[in-house]
Amino acid sequence: MRLQWFMRVFAFFAFVLLVMSMIQRFKYNQDNSVIESNSQKLSKCIQTLQNLRLANVKLNAELDNLNKKIRNQQRIKELRDSEPITPSKEYEVLRRRIYSNTKEFWYYVNSGLKSLNKSMIGVERIHKIKNIVGEHFRSLLKDVSGLAEVDNYSKWRQQESESLSILVQSRLEEIQNPPNWFTARQLVCKIEKFCGFGCQLHHIVYCFIVAYSTQRMLVLDYHNIEAWRYGEVWPNIFLPFGDTSTLLKNISVVKWPGNQNSQIVYLPPIDSIHPRPYFLPQMIPADLAPRLTVLHGDPIVWWIGQILKYMLRPQLSTIHILDDYANKLKFQKPIVGVHIRRTDKINSEASLHTLDEYMVHVEEYYKQKELSGNVSRKRIYLATDEQTLFDEAKRNYPEYEIIGSDDISRTASVKNRKSKEALIGIIVDIHFLSLSDHLVCTFSSQLCRVAYEIMNSLYPDASSRFTSLDDIYYFGGQAHRINEAVLPHKANGPDEIDLQVEDQIFVAGNHWNGYSKGRNLRTGLLGLYPTFKVIPKIETTTIIDTETIISQDGKNKNN
Repeated sequence: MRLQWFMRVFAFFAFVLLVMSMIQRFKYNQDNSVIESNSQKLSKCIQTLQNLRLANVKLNAELDNLNKKIRNQQRIKELRDSEPITPSKEYEVLRRRIYSNTKEFWYYVNSGLKSLNKSMIGVERIHKIKNIVGEHFRSLLKDVSGLAEVDNYSKWRQQESESLSILVQSRLEEIQNPPNWFTARQLVCKIEKFCGFGCQLHHIVYCFIVAYSTQRMLVLDYHNIEAWRYGEVWPNIFLPFGDTSTLLKNISVVKWPGNQNSQIVYLPPIDSIHPRPYFLPQMIPADLAPRLTVLHGDPIVWWIGQILKYMLRPQLSTIHILDDYANKLKFQKPIVGVHIRRTDKINSEASLHTLDEYMVHVEEYYKQKELSGNVSRKRIYLATDEQTLFDEAKRNYPEYEIIGSDDISRTASVKNRKSKEALIGIIVDIHFLSLSDHLVCTFSSQLCRVAYEIMNSLYPDASSRFTSLDDIYYFGGQAHRINEAVLPHKANGPDEIDLQVEDQIFVAGNHWNGYSKGRNLRTGLLGLYPTFKVIPKIETTTIIDTETIISQDGKNKNN
């Protein structure tokens, strides 16, 4: 009985253990299944996250790329908005021609009325006509000048001028600083002309033009103290032409023109050079011509002004001197620069012009200026080698503020002209004359022409900012200046010459009465012709592989 009960109990516990074992195994299998399922889910989640991360990276890259494109488009738009509008060559040339012809019309009418006035017939009426014509003339000039202020091209003119200037200055800098000085080809420019400072300055300009055109480093030789008295002073006032400007030793110097293998070539003065280079003024570099003819009314003046800009780079001490003079003289605009050369030039190189003759043009400038608004103070910067002119100007023109230095006039006398003080005085005068709004002088004076050339390196186009009482602008030693007829002309007397369209004329001068004088190359006749019927011809020369045409024989090839 007990055994049976015990067996039943044992069977019961065995059954319970079996059930529990089965339950445990079921739970174990179930847990493994859950873990495996969760593991798969986790793997899927990780893969999804990885895919999302990669997609996010791609989206960020696309977003960055899109932002760059947007920024580039915005930058392009900003550049387009800020980029100056470029005028056509035809517009700029025509605008300047209208201005020039308006002046020529006034020269003609004014001269004619003056001659009638001398006849004493209807003097009062002639005077009235002259006054009203003068008002018409100034009004026309004001309107034509205003075109350049409202045509939206002023920003382009300024940027184009700066861009061209940087180009030329960098080229001169490169020529004057060759990679290897000992193997560099040199051009020796000797200061051996016995002439004034302006003349010698233009001699160095001529040397620079030849150096630029033959791609040679210019070396200045000023050891002839009789011809050049500024040798010790010059380096203290201006920066050197290059890192070195010393002539190589123990190397033979050959006479112009030498050849491509000649390391050092000696350049004679412009009036004795042979064979004569074709690239001298009035020539300008051909690669600059397309831009310059749009920008400037007289490209040769701009070109020479750029060479002077490089030559006359001031030392820091010179800048302080000029600043001190500006403060001392209270130099401010508006102001007209007046240069009156007397002493040794009168009757030898130029005719005498009274102060009143200069002041007529100063008055005309301020009448023109007053049309655009009130002029609170009329000023002139007077530069002269005759000291008494300061007292005369202040006495006869009390309504003007006369700016200038008596000390400079004293040092400009013939006996003091080659002193250090005189050189400083000349530099000061040139500096302030070139900074003036308008220049009244005689172009027979080299110093006046230097000031005008430098003025054209300071403005995009200063070709109309002058009045010369005698000559037109020229460069000493130039071959010619050519006008080309754009309108026909039938001579009205024995003093005039016929013109056909496209005739070329060697210009002898402008008489400032509506007529110029020159020789028609087609007919060979010399005489007068109306200035408004011609335009200046721009002549160019090309530098190819560091060689240019040396002889005049190449003339037809370059035209």
